[in-house]
Amino acid sequence: MTTTLITGGNKGLGRETARRLLAEGHTVWIGARDEPRGRQAADELGARFVQLDVTDDASVAAAAATVGALGGLDVLVNNAGITGSHADPADLTGADALAVLDTNVAGAVRTTTAFLPLLRASAAPAIINVTSGLGSFGAVHDGDRIESTVVAPLYCASKSALTMLTVQYARALPGIRVNAADPGYTATDLNGNSGTQTVTEGTDAVVALALQGADGPTGTFTDRAGTAPF
Repeated sequence: MTTTLITGGNKGLGRETARRLLAEGHTVWIGARDEPRGRQAADELGARFVQLDVTDDASVAAAAATVGALGGLDVLVNNAGITGSHADPADLTGADALAVLDTNVAGAVRTTTAFLPLLRASAAPAIINVTSGLGSFGAVHDGDRIESTVVAPLYCASKSALTMLTVQYARALPGIRVNAADPGYTATDLNGNSGTQTVTEGTDAVVALALQGADGPTGTFTDRAGTAPF
Protein backbone atom coordinates (compact mmCIF):
# COMPACT_ATOMS: atom_id res chain seq x y z
CA MET A 1 0.00 0.00 0.00
CA THR A 2 1.28 3.46 -0.92
CA THR A 3 1.57 6.03 1.86
CA THR A 4 1.28 9.68 0.90
CA LEU A 5 1.77 12.87 2.90
CA ILE A 6 0.15 16.11 1.71
CA THR A 7 1.24 19.40 3.26
CA GLY A 8 -1.51 21.98 3.62
CA GLY A 9 -3.90 19.07 3.25
CA ASN A 10 -6.85 20.28 5.28
CA LYS A 11 -8.57 22.32 2.56
CA GLY A 12 -8.72 23.17 -1.13
CA LEU A 13 -6.42 21.30 -3.48
CA GLY A 14 -4.70 19.45 -0.64
CA ARG A 15 -7.93 18.07 0.77
CA GLU A 16 -9.22 17.04 -2.65
CA THR A 17 -5.93 15.33 -3.44
CA ALA A 18 -6.26 13.43 -0.16
CA ARG A 19 -9.83 12.39 -0.96
CA ARG A 20 -8.93 11.12 -4.41
CA LEU A 21 -5.83 9.22 -3.31
CA LEU A 22 -7.71 7.60 -0.44
CA ALA A 23 -10.21 6.38 -3.03
CA GLU A 24 -7.28 4.87 -4.97
CA GLY A 25 -6.18 2.91 -1.90
CA HIS A 26 -3.42 5.15 -0.58
CA THR A 27 -2.84 5.63 3.11
CA VAL A 28 -2.91 9.43 3.35
CA TRP A 29 -1.41 11.73 5.94
CA ILE A 30 -2.87 15.23 6.05
CA GLY A 31 -0.23 17.65 7.23
CA ALA A 32 -1.59 20.96 8.53
CA ARG A 33 -0.31 23.66 10.86
CA ASP A 34 -3.80 24.22 12.34
CA GLU A 35 -4.38 21.10 14.44
CA PRO A 36 -8.18 21.35 14.94
CA ARG A 37 -8.83 21.95 11.23
CA GLY A 38 -6.34 19.32 10.19
CA ARG A 39 -7.79 16.69 12.50
CA GLN A 40 -11.31 17.51 11.38
CA ALA A 41 -10.39 17.11 7.71
CA ALA A 42 -8.57 13.85 8.38
CA ASP A 43 -11.47 12.45 10.40
CA GLU A 44 -13.99 13.41 7.73
CA LEU A 45 -11.96 11.80 4.96
CA GLY A 46 -10.64 8.76 6.80
CA ALA A 47 -7.04 9.96 6.60
CA ARG A 48 -4.32 10.30 9.22
CA PHE A 49 -3.35 13.68 10.68
CA VAL A 50 0.06 15.06 11.57
CA GLN A 51 0.72 18.60 12.76
CA LEU A 52 3.09 20.18 10.25
CA ASP A 53 4.04 23.82 9.80
CA VAL A 54 6.37 23.97 6.80
CA THR A 55 7.94 27.21 8.09
CA ASP A 56 9.05 25.57 11.35
CA ASP A 57 12.04 23.21 11.33
CA ALA A 58 11.04 21.54 14.60
CA SER A 59 7.48 20.95 13.41
CA VAL A 60 8.68 19.37 10.17
CA ALA A 61 11.18 17.16 11.99
CA ALA A 62 8.53 16.01 14.46
CA ALA A 63 6.13 15.21 11.62
CA ALA A 64 8.79 13.12 9.87
CA ALA A 65 9.42 11.21 13.10
CA THR A 66 5.70 10.52 13.53
CA VAL A 67 5.22 9.31 9.96
CA GLY A 68 8.37 7.21 10.14
CA ALA A 69 7.30 5.53 13.34
CA LEU A 70 3.98 4.54 11.82
CA GLY A 71 5.10 2.90 8.62
CA GLY A 72 7.16 5.26 6.46
CA LEU A 73 6.41 7.27 3.33
CA ASP A 74 6.26 6.72 -0.42
CA VAL A 75 4.91 10.00 -1.81
CA LEU A 76 5.47 13.54 -0.53
CA VAL A 77 3.15 16.22 -1.93
CA ASN A 78 4.46 19.70 -1.21
CA ASN A 79 1.15 21.51 -1.49
CA ALA A 80 1.25 24.14 1.28
CA GLY A 81 1.45 27.67 -0.09
CA ILE A 82 0.47 31.28 0.48
CA THR A 83 -0.16 34.25 -1.83
CA GLY A 84 1.52 36.73 0.47
CA SER A 85 1.09 40.50 0.49
CA HIS A 86 -1.47 42.10 -1.83
CA ALA A 87 0.24 45.49 -1.61
CA ASP A 88 0.97 47.54 -4.69
CA PRO A 89 4.15 46.08 -6.25
CA ALA A 90 5.87 49.43 -5.71
CA ASP A 91 5.32 49.04 -1.96
CA LEU A 92 6.49 45.46 -1.47
CA THR A 93 9.21 44.90 1.11
CA GLY A 94 11.96 42.39 1.61
CA ALA A 95 10.02 41.01 4.55
CA ASP A 96 7.01 40.48 2.28
CA ALA A 97 9.20 38.50 -0.11
CA LEU A 98 10.79 36.42 2.62
CA ALA A 99 7.39 35.44 4.03
CA VAL A 100 6.22 34.04 0.69
CA LEU A 101 9.49 32.31 -0.10
CA ASP A 102 9.66 30.82 3.40
CA THR A 103 6.41 28.93 2.86
CA ASN A 104 6.38 28.28 -0.88
CA VAL A 105 10.04 27.45 -1.47
CA ALA A 106 11.94 26.98 1.78
CA GLY A 107 8.98 24.99 3.09
CA ALA A 108 9.45 22.46 0.31
CA VAL A 109 13.16 22.29 1.09
CA ARG A 110 12.44 21.63 4.77
CA THR A 111 10.00 18.82 4.08
CA THR A 112 12.15 17.25 1.38
CA THR A 113 15.20 17.17 3.66
CA ALA A 114 13.25 15.85 6.65
CA PHE A 115 11.36 13.12 4.80
CA LEU A 116 14.17 12.05 2.46
CA PRO A 117 15.33 9.15 4.64
CA LEU A 118 11.79 7.73 4.62
CA LEU A 119 11.43 8.21 0.87
CA ARG A 120 14.75 6.49 0.21
CA ALA A 121 13.45 3.43 2.04
CA SER A 122 10.44 3.21 -0.31
CA ALA A 123 10.32 0.96 -3.36
CA ALA A 124 8.72 3.71 -5.47
CA PRO A 125 9.40 7.11 -3.88
CA ALA A 126 8.07 10.34 -5.33
CA ILE A 127 8.01 14.04 -4.53
CA ILE A 128 5.35 16.22 -6.13
CA ASN A 129 5.69 19.99 -5.86
CA VAL A 130 2.45 21.87 -6.44
CA THR A 131 3.58 24.85 -8.48
CA SER A 132 1.69 27.16 -10.85
CA GLY A 133 1.55 28.34 -14.43
CA LEU A 134 1.92 31.80 -12.88
CA GLY A 135 5.59 30.92 -12.49
CA SER A 136 5.97 29.95 -16.16
CA PHE A 137 7.48 32.41 -18.63
CA GLY A 138 5.54 30.72 -21.41
CA ALA A 139 2.20 31.03 -19.65
CA VAL A 140 2.51 34.61 -18.42
CA HIS A 141 3.56 35.81 -21.89
CA ASP A 142 0.70 34.00 -23.66
CA GLY A 143 -2.13 36.48 -24.16
CA ASP A 144 -4.62 33.66 -24.55
CA ARG A 145 -3.99 32.40 -21.00
CA ILE A 146 -5.36 33.77 -17.75
CA GLU A 147 -1.85 33.82 -16.30
CA SER A 148 -0.97 36.75 -18.59
CA THR A 149 -3.49 38.97 -16.78
CA VAL A 150 -2.18 38.42 -13.25
CA VAL A 151 0.28 40.72 -11.47
CA ALA A 152 1.51 39.03 -8.30
CA PRO A 153 5.32 39.38 -8.22
CA LEU A 154 6.09 37.47 -5.05
CA TYR A 155 3.74 34.53 -5.58
CA CYS A 156 4.72 34.15 -9.23
CA ALA A 157 8.43 34.34 -8.43
CA SER A 158 8.05 31.75 -5.68
CA LYS A 159 6.40 29.32 -8.08
CA SER A 160 9.16 29.83 -10.66
CA ALA A 161 11.65 29.01 -7.93
CA LEU A 162 9.71 25.93 -6.86
CA THR A 163 9.59 24.62 -10.42
CA MET A 164 13.36 25.03 -10.84
CA LEU A 165 13.89 23.48 -7.41
CA THR A 166 11.99 20.48 -8.76
CA VAL A 167 14.37 20.13 -11.70
CA GLN A 168 17.41 20.37 -9.45
CA TYR A 169 16.10 17.80 -6.98
CA ALA A 170 15.24 15.47 -9.86
CA ARG A 171 18.89 15.59 -10.93
CA ALA A 172 20.29 15.38 -7.42
CA LEU A 173 18.09 12.57 -6.11
CA PRO A 174 18.40 9.56 -8.43
CA GLY A 175 15.86 6.89 -7.72
CA ILE A 176 13.22 9.38 -6.55
CA ARG A 177 10.68 10.78 -8.99
CA VAL A 178 10.51 14.55 -8.46
CA ASN A 179 7.93 16.44 -10.52
CA ALA A 180 6.09 19.76 -10.52
CA ALA A 181 2.32 19.95 -11.02
CA ASP A 182 0.40 23.02 -12.15
CA PRO A 183 -3.22 22.80 -10.97
CA GLY A 184 -4.41 25.56 -13.32
CA TYR A 185 -6.89 28.30 -12.43
CA THR A 186 -8.84 26.47 -9.77
CA ALA A 187 -11.43 27.83 -7.35
CA THR A 188 -9.73 27.87 -3.92
CA ASP A 189 -9.31 30.22 -0.96
CA LEU A 190 -6.08 31.52 -2.51
CA ASN A 191 -8.02 33.28 -5.28
CA GLY A 192 -11.26 33.94 -3.44
CA ASN A 193 -12.79 30.92 -5.19
CA SER A 194 -12.71 32.81 -8.49
CA GLY A 195 -11.02 30.01 -10.44
CA THR A 196 -12.77 28.47 -13.41
CA GLN A 197 -11.82 24.87 -12.54
CA THR A 198 -13.20 22.70 -9.77
CA VAL A 199 -10.81 21.35 -7.15
CA THR A 200 -11.22 17.94 -8.74
CA GLU A 201 -10.02 19.28 -12.09
CA GLY A 202 -7.26 21.17 -10.30
CA THR A 203 -5.90 18.01 -8.71
CA ASP A 204 -5.76 15.95 -11.91
CA ALA A 205 -2.04 16.51 -12.47
CA VAL A 206 -1.08 15.86 -8.85
CA VAL A 207 -3.13 12.67 -8.63
CA ALA A 208 -1.78 11.37 -11.94
CA LEU A 209 1.80 11.87 -10.74
CA ALA A 210 1.05 10.25 -7.38
CA LEU A 211 -0.37 7.16 -9.07
CA GLN A 212 2.62 6.56 -11.34
CA GLY A 213 4.94 3.71 -10.53
CA ALA A 214 8.68 3.66 -10.02
CA ASP A 215 9.23 3.83 -13.79
CA GLY A 216 7.41 7.16 -14.12
CA PRO A 217 9.15 10.33 -15.34
CA THR A 218 11.14 12.75 -13.21
CA GLY A 219 11.96 16.43 -13.57
CA THR A 220 8.75 17.29 -15.41
CA PHE A 221 6.41 20.29 -15.26
CA THR A 222 2.87 19.08 -15.94
CA ASP A 223 -0.71 20.25 -15.87
CA ARG A 224 -3.94 18.30 -16.33
CA ALA A 225 -3.32 18.12 -20.08
CA GLY A 226 0.16 16.63 -19.70
CA THR A 227 3.67 18.08 -20.01
CA ALA A 228 3.53 21.88 -19.99
CA PRO A 229 6.03 24.43 -21.37
CA PHE A 230 8.04 26.42 -18.86
